[in-house]
Amino acid sequence: MSSRDGFHPDLTNSNDEHVHASLRTRVHRVEASKLSSDTAQTEGMQRFAAISGSSVGSEKIWMGETYVSPETVSANHHHGDSETAIFVRSGNPEFVFHDGVQEVRIATAPGDYVFVPPHVPHREENPDHNNPAVIVIARSTQEAVVINLPRLYALSEDSG
Repeated sequence: MSSRDGFHPDLTNSNDEHVHASLRTRVHRVEASKLSSDTAQTEGMQRFAAISGSSVGSEKIWMGETYVSPETVSANHHHGDSETAIFVRSGNPEFVFHDGVQEVRIATAPGDYVFVPPHVPHREENPDHNNPAVIVIARSTQEAVVINLPRLYALSEDSG
């Protein structure tokens, strides 16, 4: 059937423009087994994309999971212009940033949420000796933006 009535999209057309449009006119399920490791990575962590431009046609959000092995410290990094929201699914990861005077450590527990503003250098740590930490991440950009850094540093109030 090749009629599009605004409620039932025509999914038989395969040109690139139509394929992209059809991604934007349907609800998508991404199975846990279908997460992609083909995304920006930081040493000490393993990121998996679930919702992205390439997986579902998203244009303004990226969402996925990150696994932090026991006794692991990620590299220092920031996420460019992305706002980053984090949900702690399991484990007790710690988030570290520099406030201009010293490193600040935020300890978390399952069920906690963390917000990382754009350009704020930080790192994740999992001090647990036995259990990995798993966090769910949503970013305000279509793809995962990760800029790895040699060190943490504080942003000034006028750095935005």
